[in-house]
Amino acid sequence: MADQLEYAVDLMRRLPPQNTEDNLAALIDLAPHLAEDLLQSVDQPLRVERCRKTGREYLRCDYNRDGDSYRSPWSNEYEPELLDGSLPSTSLRRLEVAANDAFDTYRKMYYEGGVSSVYFWDLDDGFAGVVLIKKVNEDQDKPKGAWDSIHVFEAIERGRNALYKLTSTVMLYAITESEALGSMNLSGSMTRQTEIEYPLDEPGSHVGNIGRMVEEMELKMRSALQEVYFGKTRDVVNDLRSIDSLEQTRKQADMQRELIGKLQELQPSDES
Repeated sequence: MADQLEYAVDLMRRLPPQNTEDNLAALIDLAPHLAEDLLQSVDQPLRVERCRKTGREYLRCDYNRDGDSYRSPWSNEYEPELLDGSLPSTSLRRLEVAANDAFDTYRKMYYEGGVSSVYFWDLDDGFAGVVLIKKVNEDQDKPKGAWDSIHVFEAIERGRNALYKLTSTVMLYAITESEALGSMNLSGSMTRQTEIEYPLDEPGSHVGNIGRMVEEMELKMRSALQEVYFGKTRDVVNDLRSIDSLEQTRKQADMQRELIGKLQELQPSDES
């Protein structure tokens, strides 16, 4: 069973992220005994909801779900209403509110739009949380695409320091279809992990430390995605497709052959 789960998760990583829900449902139909493990192991694209109480948009996922209800980071209430839903402690909730405000600013600076949400939950020796960011290109004049980043972390306090364990996943797709450029579907996902220890100078240090950690990780992953996906795609396109017409290419080849022939005529003969 362990091998089956490993193969199934590996398969999901190689399939387009925009089709994750359909592919995951099909995989569960084939192997229903893996359903629970697959739902916990496979990251799915984030969904945008609107908080009924505040009117602000937030992201829903397994980390803010309890049963069939999802907790809004703005109101701290479940929708649909759930009276006995899991909630962070009072002190952790204050930290969660500060983190949501901080990453809302981060989202505006780096993404110029989109939606962000932060959720915390208590642990015996600290706390854990997730930072979610989603940006969808809804401009009809530009290629269709979406960016989903999921940063799950644990914060374990050690006196005046805290050890942060971070697992970050980015799901990206870009689709274009036009008469001039043709059809292209560029999509994929990337997961990275790291551990960092930061000092705790004041009670609110956790927010700054988490923000710095997520920012550095996203910069690294953006660079890797640009090099691996976009750089490789550009190389392939340049090798397969020429911007010159076939007639121009033939003329250049004829000129090269003619030039080579004249150079050969100018070369001294070996016979003397």
